[in-house]
Amino acid sequence: MFKKILIANRGEIAVRIIRACREMGIATVAVYSQADANSLSVQLADESVCVGPGPGKDSYLNVANIVSAALITGAEAIHPGYGFLSEVASFAEICAAVGIKFIGPSVDAIERMGDKATARATAKKAGVPTVPGSEGILATEADAIRTAHKIGYPVVVKATAGGGGRGIRVVEDEDELARVFKMAQAEAAASFGNADVYLEKYIRRMRHIEVQILGDEHGNCLHLGERECSVQTVRHQKVVEEAPSASLSPGMRKRIGESAVKAAKAVGYANAGTVEFIYTPEEEFYFMEMNTRIQVEHPVTEAVTGIDLVQWQIRIAAGERLSFQQRSIEWTGHSIECRVTAQDPNRGFAPAAGTLTTVRLPGGLGVRVDTQIYSGYTVPPFYDSNLAKVIVWAPDRLQAIQRMRCALGELVIEGSPTNVSFLQRILSDDRYLANEISTAFLPKLMEEAGLTI
Repeated sequence: MFKKILIANRGEIAVRIIRACREMGIATVAVYSQADANSLSVQLADESVCVGPGPGKDSYLNVANIVSAALITGAEAIHPGYGFLSEVASFAEICAAVGIKFIGPSVDAIERMGDKATARATAKKAGVPTVPGSEGILATEADAIRTAHKIGYPVVVKATAGGGGRGIRVVEDEDELARVFKMAQAEAAASFGNADVYLEKYIRRMRHIEVQILGDEHGNCLHLGERECSVQTVRHQKVVEEAPSASLSPGMRKRIGESAVKAAKAVGYANAGTVEFIYTPEEEFYFMEMNTRIQVEHPVTEAVTGIDLVQWQIRIAAGERLSFQQRSIEWTGHSIECRVTAQDPNRGFAPAAGTLTTVRLPGGLGVRVDTQIYSGYTVPPFYDSNLAKVIVWAPDRLQAIQRMRCALGELVIEGSPTNVSFLQRILSDDRYLANEISTAFLPKLMEEAGLTI
């Protein structure tokens, strides 16, 4: 087992990884930007190293400074968390070149599943159902129009290197496709350094179901069930997640889980990853993409399985075999996660920065809060607006919803606007309570409330 790990990230995920390491008796090194000098991860880690100014490109994406920090402190491994460098194959390659273990999958798996067109082709070859779409990357507007005629409108234009809900455009007709295709390429190039895009059939009223997988370096691979991620904004940003999905029967859970494992095994996947699917009203599912990292919403899977995903990421990277088999995985109760952000719903969800004067976190049976904030914490303007993740567990879905409403009612954050009142609105909506949701649910709710994002 590693003696020391460097965490190449910030915020709540850095704190989460530090806590997992502490339980395992592993020393930690936190890296931080000048804007994060007083962050909770810096306070909790055994050592800390400043890796640059506030903007992410100068600090948390500064590969040379991060690798140097690991070498100087004697860290044997780097945990990238999510975002930033977590799915950058060249970073994993550099870690290997200097003798530092990257806590994540192989360079090959990141490359093959990180490019969404390649991932789609890989899944299809492995026998996993895929959405009708283009056979690889589309070079020209004419190619896109021909493909759209073949599969039918509406279609979705996707950046092959996209992630986090970005790089996706839904197109209703040929005129719109002609208008946005080059814009989509330019947007992809600007956002991801890769202008490649491809096309898929857009399925209305779909659910977004993702499956958590774990694979070790000895060829073992299994799934830990699914998460319901359909409550998301028009920009595909997830807001509320659940495990398990209340829409899947045990038989469907088995089928979709087995398909996720097939996709992972197709690239020899080792470590934690997530295979994302579209789930239709006709109870069909299609491979969408794979995230080769830990997910923001991983705590809901931990709550219903009792398996610590971050600790298993570390154990797998250290060469350990999975100590359980697929038949031994059990799902108990229901878990919900709400993402609390420094955003003002009444001002177009504009992000806010500043000092939090008062922070009071909820507690009680079945309540967990993953966060980096505290009274006096200053929210920097350089990063995403996430303040905390509130996670609850209860014996069933309706009890979990009620427990979450109580937890959010206890949560106090003063000094910045937050989206807590909006989260309460979601949890009180009759459609949500009845599990009558799809990816169209939240945009409709926001429209009804006169909110835009």
